[in-house]
Amino acid sequence: MATVTLDNVNKIYENGFHAIHDLDLEIADKEFLVLVGPSGCGKSTALRMIAGLETITGGEMKIGEKVVNDVEPKDRDIAMVFQNYALYPHMSVYDNIGFALKLAKVPKDEIDSRVRQASKILELDANLDRKPGQLSGGQRQRVAMGRAIVRQPAAFLMDEPLSNLDAKLRVQMRAEIAALQRELAVTTVYVTHDQIEAMTMGDRVAVLKDGYLQQVDTPQSLYDKPDNVFVAAFIGSPSMNLYEASLDLTDDTGVIHLGDQNLTVGREVLDARPALRGHAGKKIIIGIRPEDFEDAAMIEHDTTGRQLNSTVSLIEALGSELMVHFDINAPRVDSGDPDAVEEAEGTANAVGRFNPRSKVRMREDVTIAVATENMHFFDPDNHLSIWD
Repeated sequence: MATVTLDNVNKIYENGFHAIHDLDLEIADKEFLVLVGPSGCGKSTALRMIAGLETITGGEMKIGEKVVNDVEPKDRDIAMVFQNYALYPHMSVYDNIGFALKLAKVPKDEIDSRVRQASKILELDANLDRKPGQLSGGQRQRVAMGRAIVRQPAAFLMDEPLSNLDAKLRVQMRAEIAALQRELAVTTVYVTHDQIEAMTMGDRVAVLKDGYLQQVDTPQSLYDKPDNVFVAAFIGSPSMNLYEASLDLTDDTGVIHLGDQNLTVGREVLDARPALRGHAGKKIIIGIRPEDFEDAAMIEHDTTGRQLNSTVSLIEALGSELMVHFDINAPRVDSGDPDAVEEAEGTANAVGRFNPRSKVRMREDVTIAVATENMHFFDPDNHLSIWD
């Protein structure tokens, strides 16, 4: 097993496109690290540089204690699982799993032992004589995993391995891959654009945007304490509701002016974020998670000063919860682009995660309670979170 270290790594293509900017990451031995971000953010490029499939323009790459900048992929002691499985259609499952060992001239009895051990772990015993075309998508993915496992590498690299599966199978396979990684205790770097995969699978998650590392932390820390507006908007489904607002301080409380409505934040919020006091009388960006909106009629305690009035525009009944869409009369901030404040004719769409027993109705007025103690605050100039 081994650590994987990226020290100030850059990737610039011949046409001048700078795909990766000064990427610093240290992936611990046995850690499951997920690289996540929108299409084109550089996550697959970073993975391919670790694998040796892309050259490094600058910086240093290490696997264990060995610098691998100029080491061929086959000599890096890594195993890669691709999006399209890359199985040989004319070979049996047994031969697909053991093919890399055969090329490495591993003795036949050891190949047989490793293949059967991997197939047992992956529940492929009954399919060893079948061809890939006779398998389901999930079974083909297990074969691709088996081929990586038998090599007993220092690290697994996985490039969106579940993207070709249907939604139900993706949920099953992400649980299986996470459990398998923990059982094998192999350092793993996993690329996905799906933030739900990232949140449910990774020990830590690294968020990339336009080739820059935005934040790397545990999934819960990313959710609770995003460093900037982009991470706040990207992590969480549905996305965080983000608006341009202003802040006034009154004694030990703050008043958020959100469009033509006001919200009160208590002293505990100001104490937890001392730097917020420096933004009194100024514009700020506020963020509210969908679960921090609720039908005020469902709240037993007093929510005076922490309510918004709106009209329901859409209800998505999911059984365990209601996703309620409504308008807030304030400029919306869109997904972390510093210049993307949307006026939208004075209104902005919001979504709340309501109790399924709420009696809200389409096109009817609603009073919405806001858990202001959970609100997020960002500087409108640099989009960084306001804390200390």
